Amino acid sequence: MSDFFDSDYLQLTSNLESDAEFIPLISAEEEENMSREKYPEELAILPLRNNVLFPGVVIPITVGRDKSIKLIQEANKGSKIIGVVSQKNQGEESPEFADLHQVGTIAQIIRLLKMPDGSSTVIIQGKRRFEITQPLQTEPYMTARVKILEEVKIDRSNKEMDVMYKTIKDQALKIIQDSPNIPSEASFAIGNIDSPTFLVNFISSNMNADVAKKQEMLEELDVKKRVMMVLEHLTAEIQMLEMQNEIQSKVRKDLDRQQREYFLHQQMRTIQDELGDNPQQQDVNEMQERAKDKKWSAEVEKLFDKELDKLSRMNPQGAEYTVQLNYLDLMLDLPWDEYSEDNLDLNRARKILERDHYGLEKVKERILEYLAVLKLKGNMKSPILCFYGPPGVGKTSLGKSIAEALGRKYIRMSLGGLHDESEIRGHRKTYIGAMPGRIIQSIKKAEISNPVFVLDEIDKLGRSNHGDPSSALLEVLDPEQNKAFYDNYIETEYDLSRVMFIATANTLSTIQGPLRDRMEIIEVNGYTVEEKVEIGKRHLLPKQIKEHGLTSKDISIDKRAMEKLIEEYTNESGVRGLDKRIAKLVRNRARQIAMNEKFEVKIKLEDLYEVLGAGTAKTKYSNNEVAGVVTGLAWTSVGGDILFIESSVTKGKGKLTLTGNLGDVMKESAVIALEYLKAHSKLLGLEQQVFDEHNVHIHVPEGATPKDGPSAGITMLTSLASVFTQQKVKKNLAMTGEITLRGDVLPVGGIKEKILAAKRAKIKEIILCEKNKKDVDEIKDEYLKGLTFHYVNTMKEVLEIALTKSKVKHPIKIN
Repeated sequence: MSDFFDSDYLQLTSNLESDAEFIPLISAEEEENMSREKYPEELAILPLRNNVLFPGVVIPITVGRDKSIKLIQEANKGSKIIGVVSQKNQGEESPEFADLHQVGTIAQIIRLLKMPDGSSTVIIQGKRRFEITQPLQTEPYMTARVKILEEVKIDRSNKEMDVMYKTIKDQALKIIQDSPNIPSEASFAIGNIDSPTFLVNFISSNMNADVAKKQEMLEELDVKKRVMMVLEHLTAEIQMLEMQNEIQSKVRKDLDRQQREYFLHQQMRTIQDELGDNPQQQDVNEMQERAKDKKWSAEVEKLFDKELDKLSRMNPQGAEYTVQLNYLDLMLDLPWDEYSEDNLDLNRARKILERDHYGLEKVKERILEYLAVLKLKGNMKSPILCFYGPPGVGKTSLGKSIAEALGRKYIRMSLGGLHDESEIRGHRKTYIGAMPGRIIQSIKKAEISNPVFVLDEIDKLGRSNHGDPSSALLEVLDPEQNKAFYDNYIETEYDLSRVMFIATANTLSTIQGPLRDRMEIIEVNGYTVEEKVEIGKRHLLPKQIKEHGLTSKDISIDKRAMEKLIEEYTNESGVRGLDKRIAKLVRNRARQIAMNEKFEVKIKLEDLYEVLGAGTAKTKYSNNEVAGVVTGLAWTSVGGDILFIESSVTKGKGKLTLTGNLGDVMKESAVIALEYLKAHSKLLGLEQQVFDEHNVHIHVPEGATPKDGPSAGITMLTSLASVFTQQKVKKNLAMTGEITLRGDVLPVGGIKEKILAAKRAKIKEIILCEKNKKDVDEIKDEYLKGLTFHYVNTMKEVLEIALTKSKVKHPIKIN
């Protein structure tokens, strides 16, 4: 209620104290006399903006409109009685009767004053309420016929009304007392009012309400309702004032407390300086001592000294002090130019790698090459390796073995799901909660600047509106750039060139090209059954025995049982699933020991069903008695497998149907194979019209499994040739290769996995592209034993090798 009274009462008292005809506050007797006075039925109407005049109340009005000035001047010379009515629209400059409210107040002109700025101010006092009944004229000013509205006075003898009257008076006094904007003299005015009706009018006129609300109170003739309206408004004002005062009090208390704490801290600092035990100075001195032992460059030392000087000038109670202290702690904790000495004993390194991992010859060879160069040269940039292969083949654990072989610290950082660039580069330390990137954090944790750093699952990096972390890794994994890696938090360069980064990935397709280009890709293939048997016997079973509190005398697994465990109870390139199955066998043995049950130490074939249930038999080669059925070789994320291509023909119009959940590339291979046979039908001894008179259906079993890729090209070709000629396909034969319309056979990938799958399926002969011979040469001879390879360059050669001269039983006649 900031404009309660608006200082009008005080100004009028000082201006009019010499006027014997006017007393600003009227008594009950004067109010009674005022109500008995006679007033003319026709009045000059003065439109009032931004205010409402109540009976008995005195207000000043600044007169500026020509009509209003003329009206006031003539009325002041005459009876001095006018009608005052509020405008509906306060912005209307030339109001008509339609722009005015119907109810107004008869007013008496008390005085007309000329202001120093040349304007006129008229002081008027309200007398009675009236209602406009008939507009009479608008020029030179508005006049109207009016009807005096009778008012009911507040009856003090009525207890309810008396209580309401006292409540209004008390609330008005409370507002004056609580509001800092209302002068205390206003309380004397309220206290001196003895007329209840005038008190209500006086408060209604001066309270903090808009014109519409005040007009509503003026028009309300029921005195009880009018009193309730005033009470509601005063109550709301009191609540608002109390809330404001409470907020101001809290703010004042907080400021007082902060000032008090500041002075106390200043006094404490002065005392500590006198005693020589200032904690802030102790922090600075301690950091200076630690900095003496650091091997950092002159540039880093200069930066540290600058930041330390800044810390010494900071207020220890400020938020920035803790941020600065943490920053300097990190600078001191980082191992600037501190390196561990590499163990360059190549024979020891080989033994460690052979001990921890079976197979993986290429990887071991690359690590030994790096150690050899390091031993001869004494110093070299660390390679950025990327082990790429299916899950569970030991990519991550290889990093740990390499660290042990080199005698370095081992750090692993998982990148799966990482989508914020700041995780790599860090935040600027000006941000709340800022911290260095995970690269720098890991180096700090290792306490050495040349650890083996494994970046796990680099193919699963994400990206978002917070940046692209894979782009941030470009600097980390570039041997030409990571000598000066810039972290946003430490705000200077850090040398990562001696760190040996090893990334792992399951697929290369999701790694962006520039990042892939910076790494040396080493493919870690899946294991053969023979390798898995050795891994299970040498590594997995001893590990599970140790973890379950058993000894080697309590359990062992027969070799045939281990092979069946691999072939029928797991379906993977790695050994994670095998590890879980072995753990299940060991847990069962632990239960038998704990319950004192009888058991055989060696687990045999028949024991697997009892513990693990029924396994899943692998696909085996069947026979060559059906035309159009050919064995192909496929690569999957869990290793190699064989698949069958089935073809059939029926009388029709040359329509080709493909089923088996095939991808676009595989469908295209089928179309190419059929078109080749149409173009070279004489190779099969057929007329071209045969293809136009028969519908062809190619199906690849296991339709729930999606299949794609070009490697089934020669298999589809052979299947179609077999079904059209009704010739048998060579027994125990499998094949893989891409085909072209020209009749060429192209190389494909995943050769090792495909050959191992063929061997597991009892295949004897394999057709491959001539260019895949180099892939076969890299495979150990022991895995190729019993297999015969046919290397081809053309599709014609494939058909010559794959198709026999004999027909199948019950051949279909195709002509």
